[in-house]
Amino acid sequence: MQVLGPWSDIATISAIGGGKARGLHRLHQGGFRVPDWTLLGTDVCARFLAATESVNVIDITEATDLDAALTAAEAMRATIGTTPIPPEIGALIAEAYDRLGAGAIAVRSSVVAEDGAERSYAGQFDTFLNVNGLDMVLDRVRDCWASAFSERSVRYAFAGGTPRALPTAVVLQRLIAARASGVAFTANPISGAADELVISAVYGLGEGLVSGAVDADSVVVEKSSGTILETVVGDKDRSYAPRGGQGLGVTVVEESRRGRLTLSDAEIAEVVALGDAIASIFGAPQDIEWAFDDDGLWVLQSRPITTEIGVPGGAFLRGAGEDVADGELRIWDNSNIIESFNGITSPLTYTTAADIYGRVYQGYAKSLRVPREQLCQTERWSSVLLGCFHGRVYYNLLHWYRMVGIAPGYPLNRKVLEAALGVDEPLADEIAKTLRPFTFRNPFGRALSRGITSVTYVRRLLGIDRLVEQFMVDFYRVYAEYDSVDYTALSGERAYSAYRRVDRDLVERWGPLMVLDAILLTCTGLLYLLTKLFLPAAPEWFFYAVVGPGADVESAEPARAMKFLAELVRADPELTALVNSTAPDQIYPTLANHPEFRVRVDDYLERYGYRSLDELKLETPDLREDPASLFIMLRSAVPDAPLGRRDDAEAYLDARLGGLRRRMYERLRGKVSRCSAHRERLRFCRTRAFGMVKRMIRAMGRDLAERGVIDEFSDVFYLTVQELRASYEGAAIDGLRELVAARKAQRVRDSGLVAPARFVTVGSGFGRAELAGQGWIPVTDIPAAEAGTVFAGTPSAAGVVEGNAVVVDEPRDVAGGILVAYRTDPGWVAALPSAAALVIERGSPLTHVAIVARELGVPTVVQVKDVTKKIRTGARIRVDGTNGAVTVLSGGDHLDAD
Repeated sequence: MQVLGPWSDIATISAIGGGKARGLHRLHQGGFRVPDWTLLGTDVCARFLAATESVNVIDITEATDLDAALTAAEAMRATIGTTPIPPEIGALIAEAYDRLGAGAIAVRSSVVAEDGAERSYAGQFDTFLNVNGLDMVLDRVRDCWASAFSERSVRYAFAGGTPRALPTAVVLQRLIAARASGVAFTANPISGAADELVISAVYGLGEGLVSGAVDADSVVVEKSSGTILETVVGDKDRSYAPRGGQGLGVTVVEESRRGRLTLSDAEIAEVVALGDAIASIFGAPQDIEWAFDDDGLWVLQSRPITTEIGVPGGAFLRGAGEDVADGELRIWDNSNIIESFNGITSPLTYTTAADIYGRVYQGYAKSLRVPREQLCQTERWSSVLLGCFHGRVYYNLLHWYRMVGIAPGYPLNRKVLEAALGVDEPLADEIAKTLRPFTFRNPFGRALSRGITSVTYVRRLLGIDRLVEQFMVDFYRVYAEYDSVDYTALSGERAYSAYRRVDRDLVERWGPLMVLDAILLTCTGLLYLLTKLFLPAAPEWFFYAVVGPGADVESAEPARAMKFLAELVRADPELTALVNSTAPDQIYPTLANHPEFRVRVDDYLERYGYRSLDELKLETPDLREDPASLFIMLRSAVPDAPLGRRDDAEAYLDARLGGLRRRMYERLRGKVSRCSAHRERLRFCRTRAFGMVKRMIRAMGRDLAERGVIDEFSDVFYLTVQELRASYEGAAIDGLRELVAARKAQRVRDSGLVAPARFVTVGSGFGRAELAGQGWIPVTDIPAAEAGTVFAGTPSAAGVVEGNAVVVDEPRDVAGGILVAYRTDPGWVAALPSAAALVIERGSPLTHVAIVARELGVPTVVQVKDVTKKIRTGARIRVDGTNGAVTVLSGGDHLDAD
């Protein structure tokens, strides 16, 4: 045994010094201002534990039962507290204390496993400040050893699958007489922004900040520009006494300093520079404790941030976590991705979607026999097809052009892609031509690979019907097996096991089916060219009417079933009064008095209960969990709806096209219609799969809440998919409750911002200031449209309707009004019968709801820029679905519907 310190070699420090000591040693070697420190290694603690002899440490370290380990740990802790420190150990502690010049010190626990790759052990062991005098030092060292056997540390170890308490090293460090102290995160652990540094600061010592006893100032700084993005002045007018020390850790704030930031602008800049320098030395984002005294800035310790930063594991990422070279352009477009992910999207939904998109399109490339070397190249961009900004999901657009380039016919396919995605601005040719999905070592390799891919693609095109049918058989086999499980009675571990099996099985099968999207792009593009060639004067509505999947498309069934329920309601005055006058959440229980209608409702829930308003948002309950939304959509549903314009399209064709040209046209049209129907069937399967996964995740959420990992089951949606997996795979899950609380607060701030449809970033060093300059501003800053304003859009379903606008962010009772939405998803189809017309700001005529609206004859205009920002609920408007125009006749009073 010997006293260790900055003079010791790093191998010894790493072996017996613990995480805090490793960090202090690196800081000292890096030339930073670190208060003098000494170290008592784990060998000293082990010698002391051997001297106790009354409790077998193996009872704790090898225990498989938590209760048994807690009992043994309590006995060990009591023994440590009463066992005298042997003279040789006492002399060693005295030497370590004397090397610091006596006086006030900090005594900190430091275990070897701390800040490790698998477990951080953050906050599990004790630290004591203002420790003065040898007797107090001896007692506090003993307390640090005992903290390894505290209930919280034992429970923490068991939660991570490591039921053991290791001998504890102890750091003795000269105490700084701090006038201000705090912590600095060199990347934002809440937003995931790597270009933001977060500072928390208090007057005096910082333990009150860490423990939560003192309300700190909070400052968020954009590192690249030095701009202060956020400032929160804490309520620092409180006294705080640190554990085991002498005097006050934080003095009562003087009147002149109340309501002011603890740090000056110059001191904030100094902390930012310190954070950058330390993160550079450690090569990763750091959680730094610092302090200012009369001599300047000191760094007390540094440890890795336990939250993933700048990768798809973060919750509110700015971007896709992609490593982008300086000066490299990225275009972000929400297009019809908002059909699936409207508004603020939970971290679990976003990271799950990003993960699935990456794996599915890797499977797609593999199915087209892309060579192994080029497959590895696609991994760099296929895993970042999506990005998330202020909680909103965006296409990482340039990578989608790369994805389209995997199949042959890129020049045509990319044009159809733009129409299918509903992007307002086509990509410039000079950029589009450079977006290759992968590169080859020589032209011969490229030609050979493209030839193989093209032949494979043609075979898939010819055999797509058979491929889809086989997928349907496989999908419904898996679905039947797992959807029938009662997940309310399943343990969290079993629910997670089922979730992982379903995830692997379905994603693996889904990859090859993505060729259907490529085939649909190709065939739709060819049919469009053929239409322009054979029918150059055809009106715009004709093309969308002629390529629909047909009135019997499976995904329109819920809307028809809803219309049938509406007919039953309107035929019964008592049911009509019940549905229209009772709170939606109270209707289902009262249906016991209407047994025949209850049977019909239960049949609907049995067949379509997996559906929900935002179907791909894992956080949105389905109809089985919350049947109230069924009755919201049932109100005012129109009992009869005319068919779309398919008959008009047929008549137009009969009058203008015949003979060989008609047969050619019908052959290609049939292919497009079948592929469109296949796509709708696959989307229906996706909806079913997400409904099934929602039930699994809710079982896991309940389990995590019972285990105390999160506060309530719904908090599971504020975790990332990586964090959820870590909760069941033994990895570090430190601080998830605190992280969830912070993400909830971030969601509130994000919800008040306008999300621009499209913006660009350059490199990785962008931040909030740059985003604000591209349209991320409060919605209240945008004035309402005046009477006479005409909004131009894209016609999607013909007809002219006048009515009152109802601006909504989810399907609601619009009582025959005109439904105005930023976007829609497949869950909105059941709400279509209640709307006189439909206006969608984002999306395209090929989106799911637009297709169904045409089949149901609901006049629809899509791609109406800024309509939800400038039209208020209650405004009188005219919707011209034939010409794609929305006219404001009179203004409304509200921003949205209540």
